Amino acid sequence: MGYLQINGVSKTLGRIHTLDNISLSVNQHESVVILGPSGCGKSTLLNIVAGLISPDRGQVLIDDQDWTGRTGRVSYMQQKDLLLPSRTILDNVAIPLILKGTPKKQARHIARQHLEEFGLSDFSGYYPRQLSGGMRQRAALLRTYLFASDILLLDEPFAALDAITRRRMHLWLKELQSRYRWSILFVTHDIDEALLLADRIIVLSSRPASILQEFTVSQQSDMQTHQSIKGAILRLLEPEEDDVGVHGRNSSQL
Repeated sequence: MGYLQINGVSKTLGRIHTLDNISLSVNQHESVVILGPSGCGKSTLLNIVAGLISPDRGQVLIDDQDWTGRTGRVSYMQQKDLLLPSRTILDNVAIPLILKGTPKKQARHIARQHLEEFGLSDFSGYYPRQLSGGMRQRAALLRTYLFASDILLLDEPFAALDAITRRRMHLWLKELQSRYRWSILFVTHDIDEALLLADRIIVLSSRPASILQEFTVSQQSDMQTHQSIKGAILRLLEPEEDDVGVHGRNSSQL
C-alpha cells in the first residue's frame, strides 16, 4: 500500500541531540522531500525509518503497522550506489531477490525483465566500473525497487552526478514514479531538485532537527510560484547559515 507515518521521533547519537520530535507522513504514491542544513540529521531520520537504528522516542508506522526498529519493509538507496564491483549489473540487480529467498536463476530472470524499463538492457553483462555514474545509479535504483517496491527512501542519490546527468535522472525518476506509483521520502540539499520532484517539501532546522515548515508543491504551478516557495525556504534556512558564518554559497543548495 505504501503509507508511511513518523510519529514524534527523537534521537540522540552519543552526546549529540540529533532529532527532536519529528512527525511527518508520506501518503500513498506521494513524493515528500526533506530539506535542511548539513548535519541536521536527515540521514539519521532515514536510517530510523529503514529500521537500521531505533529512535529514543517515537514510532515508525507503515500501513498502520509498527515497524520501529525493524528492517525489511522499505527500500533504501543512499548517495553511493554500493554496487559490488565483482558482479555484473544483472547479478547486482538480482541481489535483493536472492536475499529474499528467490532461486538465483529465477532472480536473474526477474531482474532481466526490468532492465529495459530502467535503460539497462544492453548493459546486463557489464561490471559497475564500465558504466557512467548515471547508469550506475539506474542500476542501484532498480536494485532498490526490487527490494520492497512500494516505499523508497532516497538519500541524495544524484548528488555526485554532473548537472546535465542529474537533470536527466530527475526526469527519469518522475517518469518511473508515475509508472510504478511509489511512495518516496527523498533527502536533498538542493532546493531546485526538491521543487522538481516533490509533492510536499518539509524543511528541518539545524541540529537538533525539528520541522520548521511544510510546503505543498504543484507541478502545474508556474515559475513564479516555484520561485516564491524557493524564496520562503531560503528565508527559513539562511539565518541559520549566517549564524555560523557561511556566505556566498549557491542559493539552490543547502
